[in-house]
Amino acid sequence: MSDDRLTSPAAARNRGPILDVLRRVLPAAGTVLEVASGTGEHAVFFAEGLPRLDWQPTDADPSNLRSIAAWSATIQAANLSPPVLLDAADPQAWPVRHASAVLAINLIHIAPWAAACGLFAGAAAILPAHGPLVLYGPFREGGRHTAGSNAAFDAELRARNPDWGVRDLDAVAELAAGNRFVLQERVAMPANNLIVVFRAGSA
Repeated sequence: MSDDRLTSPAAARNRGPILDVLRRVLPAAGTVLEVASGTGEHAVFFAEGLPRLDWQPTDADPSNLRSIAAWSATIQAANLSPPVLLDAADPQAWPVRHASAVLAINLIHIAPWAAACGLFAGAAAILPAHGPLVLYGPFREGGRHTAGSNAAFDAELRARNPDWGVRDLDAVAELAAGNRFVLQERVAMPANNLIVVFRAGSA
């Protein structure tokens, strides 16, 4: 087994609940572009769990790309494509030009705000009308943290990088609206996280 495989305990904990929601909100068929796939553990789990969808994992970190490829080699999933380099903050350079859905798990709080801006701009360019952009992670709501653990996590993130931090859902929805996305659904998840589903508007 390849030594390039990285692991994330959080991925093992949250993948089941996330998959339950994805089964409901993603299209029945088509290509899902996963932005910032990280270790690749989610990608292999979701590709196996959603065999009618083609899964395209991506990341901006070469070590993560190697990990995704190594995890992909552990399963036989014809619907799982090789990972490609993608920087969410640079939507003009995205290597994928069309997708049926876009998914980003634990991205916008562990990245500068430019990554969130690029994510919505890039997704708007490649999704069809009503195509879903699905985000997972912690959010502030109404300017406040929803749990003490999220406040502590936010402080930790900002200590590591002042451009990082738990985002306010109102600010994310405003950014989405500026890219012609509509906030369709907010789903409470374990460990004080949310899944937020946006739908692309018409051009």
